[in-house]
Amino acid sequence: MSDSGARVRKHALRAESRAPRGEDRSRAEREALERLLELPELAGCQTVSLYAAIEDEVPAEAMQSELRGRGVRTVFPRVVGARLALFHVECLESLALGYGGIREPVGGLREVPLESVDLFCVPGILFDRRGRRLGRGRGHFDRLLAHARTDAVRVGCSYADRVVEELPEESWDILMHVVVTEREVIRNELLGR
Repeated sequence: MSDSGARVRKHALRAESRAPRGEDRSRAEREALERLLELPELAGCQTVSLYAAIEDEVPAEAMQSELRGRGVRTVFPRVVGARLALFHVECLESLALGYGGIREPVGGLREVPLESVDLFCVPGILFDRRGRRLGRGRGHFDRLLAHARTDAVRVGCSYADRVVEELPEESWDILMHVVVTEREVIRNELLGR
């Protein structure tokens, strides 16, 4: 599929996925977070990038305290111009509403070099079984991940009902190594994880 055809299909998928789910996510949330924290890819990580969830996303920020307790430095993204910059966050109180109503690190925190991140937890509206991701359409995470270390692990965080068989792919899309839901851990065989 061409980039323009993929773009049209992605737009339609975003519109479809905005339908309210109406279900209680608390159990699924706990189980997804447990699976994330049990990932063998976390072993040995010194710096992990998390995100503050919006709408129907798995709340990766809920892992911050546990990871800090393990001695892992946690960083969160903030939109700076057209890019995402990462900032060291020691407590969730250092997040405030920012770009697009997303909680981001407040000013005065230390920016962390992208190359220091060992593992990225990445949100998405939908994921597929090959590690493709449908984001919100602004490309922030794809641009960020395109410049990450080649050995940094990319983990898509999702609920099982947000994983589909196949998503359209554009030339600049960055695939996930692993997609974690409350039901399973999906490893991208093509990327060797």
